[in-house]
Amino acid sequence: MSRRLYIFKSGRLSRKQNTIFIEQEDGTKNYIPIENVSEIHCFGNLDFNKDALEFLTQNGIPLHLYNHYEYYIGTYYPREHLESGELILQQVEYYKDDIKRLDLAKRFVQGSIENMLAIISYYKNRGKDLFEIETELKEFLLKIYKVENVEALMGLEGNSRNAYYSTFDKIIENKDFPFLNRTRQPPSNEVNALISFGNSIIYSTVLSEIYKTHLDPRIGYLHTTNFRRFSLNLDVAEIFKPIIVDRSIFSLINKKIITKNDFSPHLQGIYMNEGGKKKFVEEIENQLSTTISHLKTKKKVSYKYLIRLELYKLEKHFLGDKEYTPYISKW
Repeated sequence: MSRRLYIFKSGRLSRKQNTIFIEQEDGTKNYIPIENVSEIHCFGNLDFNKDALEFLTQNGIPLHLYNHYEYYIGTYYPREHLESGELILQQVEYYKDDIKRLDLAKRFVQGSIENMLAIISYYKNRGKDLFEIETELKEFLLKIYKVENVEALMGLEGNSRNAYYSTFDKIIENKDFPFLNRTRQPPSNEVNALISFGNSIIYSTVLSEIYKTHLDPRIGYLHTTNFRRFSLNLDVAEIFKPIIVDRSIFSLINKKIITKNDFSPHLQGIYMNEGGKKKFVEEIENQLSTTISHLKTKKKVSYKYLIRLELYKLEKHFLGDKEYTPYISKW
């Protein structure tokens, strides 16, 4: 079974014959059985040479890079060996046609809000007083199809997410982790640091799954295709952030797996240290590998594979085979 490799320490990524290894600053070499690796996430200061990148390309392995502050900064993306000219043309057509683009963007926002509601419903059924926010989010759902352009839709999506974030202090049962409100660069507290880190992971995870389809990740619909290298992964990630990232955060904090010792102040922000990152990555991997019964096939599929299925649905939508509907969690 393939796995996602996370590198937290600094060093150099090199190739030796038919494998690669990481040489850390202290001279320690860790060899990687490449046939078992599907993607690499690098959080340390990693040097690499042309031979190593060529080897990753030959094996179809994306290399995701993050800066010192846990933000996703880019990907070494192997050449698009699965690209389909017809599908790319259809993706472009859907982007250039304002009506088609807006319709698809609305579906991403619908999926995002529906899955926020799934989280709220779960905790409301466990005694949390979330009725008011639940009602507000349902009102946002009704407003989606009255929006007339993508810019207004982005505003609605942002407002719905802020309303959803206001439930975090009620869901989190650990007084050491107040949320208060969403802050990004820099994150003002531990919960914001967790959200930023988790969102970065899910963005790159979706990107890796796009690489395994015929879709072009550069063409997005909710998130504008402009000077940004990739944007389709941001669109699809909106659907999965509540049910993968946020569930991981609540589990880590409420079970007291994550503690204040897993964070460190830096400049004017709060960031996770290496120990905290490792705990978070382990929980994210647990969530992604969790299996559920697929509504149509009734087969057990992992959340990671659900992301791939979401992309396959988009392919069918672009080719006119079947209209796309976003995945809605029944959690």
